[in-house]
Amino acid sequence: MTDLKQFVTETAGFPRPGILFRDFSPLLRHRLPATLDAMEGLLSPAEWRDINLIAGVDARGFMLGAALAARRDLGFVAVRKAGKLPPPVQQVSYQLEYGEATLEIHQGSGCALLVDDILATGGTLGAAARLCRTAGYDLRALLVLADLGLRQGPIEGLPVRSLLQYAP
Repeated sequence: MTDLKQFVTETAGFPRPGILFRDFSPLLRHRLPATLDAMEGLLSPAEWRDINLIAGVDARGFMLGAALAARRDLGFVAVRKAGKLPPPVQQVSYQLEYGEATLEIHQGSGCALLVDDILATGGTLGAAARLCRTAGYDLRALLVLADLGLRQGPIEGLPVRSLLQYAP
C-alpha cells in the first residue's frame, strides 16, 4: 500500500508559534479511496457486523465518518459544536488546553463507531464518546485518521484505532 503520510503537509508555527500543523487535506484530495480502504481495514469483519451507524465529530470527522457510513451503507449521526443542532439535544462540556468547549448530539440508539480526524490529547474524542453513550448509542470502537502520540491507552474504555501514527 502507498505510504499515505507522503500526502500530509506540515506547517511549523501554525496556527500559533510552537505548533506543527499537519494538514490532511492533500491526503483526502488525492487518496480518499485508499484512505477509506485503510481506515475500514482497521476493524475486523466481525466488528463491522455489529456496527449499524457511524458518529462523526465536528467538523472534519464528518467527512471521514459520512464517507465511511455511505461506503458501508450505514446511518450517520453528527456530534456537533454547541448551538449547531436544533433541540432537543444532549450536551457535554469539557476542558481544552486553551478553554472549554461543548459538544451536542441528538438522542438515539444503535451500535456505533465514533470517527474523528485527529487524536491529540484525547479531550474532544473522550467527550464525544461520553456524549454518544449518554445519548443512547452503544459505542463499539473509536477510529481516527491520525494519532499525534500525545495520549496513551484507551479512551472511555475503548482502544483507539488510527491509520497514521506520529511521535510527539
